[in-house]
Amino acid sequence: MQMYKVFLNDLPIILSTTPNYGEKYTNFHIKKISLKWLIRQIKLGAVLYVNLYHTNEKKLIKQLRRKLKVITAAGGLVYNQKGEALFIYRNGKWDLPKGGKKRFEKVQDAAIREVEEETKVKNLEIDKFLQVTYHIMKRKGKYRLKETYWYKMKTSYTGELTPQMEEGITKVKWKNPTKTEKALEKSYANIKELFKDQTILESDI
Repeated sequence: MQMYKVFLNDLPIILSTTPNYGEKYTNFHIKKISLKWLIRQIKLGAVLYVNLYHTNEKKLIKQLRRKLKVITAAGGLVYNQKGEALFIYRNGKWDLPKGGKKRFEKVQDAAIREVEEETKVKNLEIDKFLQVTYHIMKRKGKYRLKETYWYKMKTSYTGELTPQMEEGITKVKWKNPTKTEKALEKSYANIKELFKDQTILESDI
């Protein structure tokens, strides 16, 4: 069974190829459901566990993109030579550096640019692609689907960390695995997804 998680705030909406995801889930065919109505029901607390399904795996994200305009973003899970992960602090949460992709810009280039702009870390090198996270957000009164492409990066940079204040970032910190675990307690659900694989958390840099 193929499955994706699409976050509305920190609540995951499941996209899967099965019409019956589990006992506590309310199942809707993704092609037939009104996402505006569903989001309203979720925010009202009328529905908590949602499975949007389509038996054709390739049509899961395709149908979601038809219903919501897509905003493409990119970011990095960056490690230094000590095996510490790079975090930013914004809006009362620990987050990873990321931002919107510019028109005609390659996704990998956008990821590196955003990390540099938000933290002033240099000498970034992409190690590997991690995953895409999906998040439903509201912009100018309309719901959008934010697709963020995440890359594992490494750097030899040992200089000063400078938060991009104009983007609401107040802190930039390197965190060892113990401090990373603590930071994730005050982070977002989609960020926690990136750290679920312990081979990522225990950096092989």
